[in-house]
Amino acid sequence: MNIQPTPYDHPDAVTLNDAVQAEYAVRYGDEGDVTPLDAGMFVPPRGLYLLAYDPEGTPLATGGWRTQDKNDQGYEDGDAELKRMYVIPEARGLGLARRILSALESDARAAGRTRMVLETGTAQPEAIALYTSSGYAPCAKFGHYRDYENSRCFAKPLA
Repeated sequence: MNIQPTPYDHPDAVTLNDAVQAEYAVRYGDEGDVTPLDAGMFVPPRGLYLLAYDPEGTPLATGGWRTQDKNDQGYEDGDAELKRMYVIPEARGLGLARRILSALESDARAAGRTRMVLETGTAQPEAIALYTSSGYAPCAKFGHYRDYENSRCFAKPLA
C-alpha cells in the first residue's frame, strides 16, 4: 500500500469523504458529519491529509489532522484533531487505519503538537476499539458534537 499526503480537496479525497459521509448517514440516520472543514486546515505544518492507495492506484483509506488551540469548543493549546479517518469496506482488516493513524501522530508530533484528540460516536464501535487499542483515553468533550449524547471524545499525549 502507498500512503501519501494528498490535498483535502483532491478528487480522490472528495470521493472517500463522500463515502464516509454516506456511512455516517446510515449509522446515525442523519446528514453525516457537518463539522466545518476546508482544505486549508490540512496544509502542513498546521495539518496533514493522507490517502492510502493500492498498487493499481485505487484510493482505499484516508485520514487527517488539523491544528487546534484553546477555544470555546473545548480544545486545548497544542491539540491536533484527527478528522476523516475512513477505510473503504473492501479494504477493512488490512491495518490501513492503524498505519494512517501512526503516520498522522508522528507528523503532528513533528509539527509541535502535544496531544491528538478525536471525536467519534457510539455507532462506530470499531473506531472506538482502534483508538483505545492505540493508547487513546476518554477525555472531556469538545468540538461541534460536544453536546450530543452519542458523541465520544478521546485524547492521546504525543510527547
